[in-house]
Amino acid sequence: MIHSMTAFARAEQAGGHGTLSWEIRSVNHRYLEPHLRLPDAFRDLEGAVRDALRKGLSRGKVECTLRFAEDASGRSMQVDSDRARQLIAAAENLAALIKQPAAINPLEVLSWPGVLVGDSADPQALNSAALQLFHDTLTELKSGRQREGEELARLINERLDAITEETATLRSQVPQMLAAQRQKILERCADMRVELDPQRLEQEMVMLAQKSDVAEELDRLTTHVNEVRRVLKSGGAAGRRLDFLMQELNREANTLGSKAFDPRSTQAAVSLKVLIEQMREQVQNIE
Repeated sequence: MIHSMTAFARAEQAGGHGTLSWEIRSVNHRYLEPHLRLPDAFRDLEGAVRDALRKGLSRGKVECTLRFAEDASGRSMQVDSDRARQLIAAAENLAALIKQPAAINPLEVLSWPGVLVGDSADPQALNSAALQLFHDTLTELKSGRQREGEELARLINERLDAITEETATLRSQVPQMLAAQRQKILERCADMRVELDPQRLEQEMVMLAQKSDVAEELDRLTTHVNEVRRVLKSGGAAGRRLDFLMQELNREANTLGSKAFDPRSTQAAVSLKVLIEQMREQVQNIE
């Protein structure tokens, strides 16, 4: 199965202490390049997340973002008395140095970090939930890459069908084009009132046929088309192999263009290059 490198997945999970959400975006890249954005409280997950990406994906630039919206509603709040006493004692010591100190405001004491505490979530349980949610999101991403990969394979196969048709048409037209070229030479000689030696004419036509012989290029085009079909059918991480085959197809199309001696062969070479370029653009997104 062919997979694209372009996809997006998002998953969210609400719990007793808040809501976890993952977003994973992937685009085409020569290698696997993960970028992680994790809250400080979840930094311990980085190794496990990278390992899951290496096992699940072969190529692509992948951005993974974890968000945690903490929910404080319904949680009991308590005062850390020891912390409050320390803070008040420090404030009183400071007040002794001031001639007219202001009274200590209890609300200001409560606003100091560490004085007012609530039920804290279990960090290990949160990490476990976040990691499981990541695996679910990654599965969704891979499904999206697979769906798009199937569509890319369909588009490439359509171009391969067009190339097969174009090469078959050109192969059948080569004898007609040589005959037309022979007639053109005879007509030019007639216009110039030059009598052409039949043996010399045959020699010129043989040289033209040899120079314009595209059978080898057409055969190689057919071979490369069959190989592209085989790779698409085999699936897996096929992007680099397909990119190489696109280069080979383009090489044969260029050679056809250099040997063109008839408007029909010139047009065929141009059409082939257009189809190959369209496939090459699609292949850039294949894993």
